[in-house]
Amino acid sequence: MSVLQGIKVLDLTRILAGPWSTMALADLGAEVWKIESLEGDDTRSWMPPAKAGISTYYLSANRNKQSLAVDLRKPEGRQLILDLAAQADVVVENFLPASLKRLGLDYETLAAVNPRLIHCSITGYGRGNPMENRPGYDFIIQAESGFMSITGEKEGEPMRLGVAFIDLVTGMNAVQGILAALFEREKSGLGQSVDIALSDSALHFLANVASGYLNTGKVPQRYGNAHASIVPYQLFNTADGSIALAVGNDEQYRRLCLDVLKRPELHSDPRFAQNKSRTENREVLVPILQDAFAGWNNEALIGALRAQAIPVGEVKDVAQALESETAGYRDLVISAEHPVAGEVRMVRSPLRFSRTPTVVAKAPPLHGQHTDSVLSRVLGKSDAELAELHQAGVIG
Repeated sequence: MSVLQGIKVLDLTRILAGPWSTMALADLGAEVWKIESLEGDDTRSWMPPAKAGISTYYLSANRNKQSLAVDLRKPEGRQLILDLAAQADVVVENFLPASLKRLGLDYETLAAVNPRLIHCSITGYGRGNPMENRPGYDFIIQAESGFMSITGEKEGEPMRLGVAFIDLVTGMNAVQGILAALFEREKSGLGQSVDIALSDSALHFLANVASGYLNTGKVPQRYGNAHASIVPYQLFNTADGSIALAVGNDEQYRRLCLDVLKRPELHSDPRFAQNKSRTENREVLVPILQDAFAGWNNEALIGALRAQAIPVGEVKDVAQALESETAGYRDLVISAEHPVAGEVRMVRSPLRFSRTPTVVAKAPPLHGQHTDSVLSRVLGKSDAELAELHQAGVIG
């Protein structure tokens, strides 16, 4: 039995933040009804890359779900959603508030149908403010939140991260909110609405960088792969590659100088003995260390550093990372059979339970694959009624 077995989720989301959250719920055992337009989730057409014509972007965020194709522009389609909401424990949506109100699927309407419903709204800028109907996109939020200003080379232009991480962390925040609301419902018996915004998630995710500015007034800068507060903490080139070195405290630095590099003068020098002074003199210390590391090959240097319990890693590409010992030990790469693409390989849920494991992965559904089966099983629609809805273009 999985953690959320018996919980039913009405998924009115598309693209990434919302689907990422509902996939996490599905991995935990919830039954997720993914409602798609008759055209399908936007990401079904986001390719390349693709496998057998199926977008790998779509595949990344939609496993373990059941897909229903419903035209929300039609009254009959909206009624189907209201009927499903009456049977659901959770609804997750990422519509603009004005669009949802216009469709008659806003929280107030859904709560009237099902007072125990946990409603989660994912938007760019949150609800109840003048920006609530501004579309939210990860790239734009990365720019607006300050993240791009602290990412990239010191003298280079601001850069976005290579994945839509604000979408992803927003989806994670949504899951936290939904699970907390479900827990509270066990005590009160009542549902509630959870308001999750990409902009909130981004600023919250600034973490120590936000704290630094808020408490000193100093605007954070870019340091490339280096760290604003810790030295040495960056990439260094070796004779045959590069390493990521993270010397997190003064004792680790002492072992680096004395036991690995055999350079005691780098430790005794007052400019470098303590982390604060090292950060203030990074322009002097880092080139010295780089010269020292250039005489080592990757394997020998990593071995010497790890022997002294100094955090270090090899710089890998995505293929090397997914085929690494770490991935193998944790069984991170899983697969499921897809009716069109054949074997679909995925990264498993990071959530591990001793007693209630995540569900065995099922491949992301075809567009509308479960429309008839869910409407028949959950709403009791007959074959004749389903045929009529198909004929009217309400479902697909």
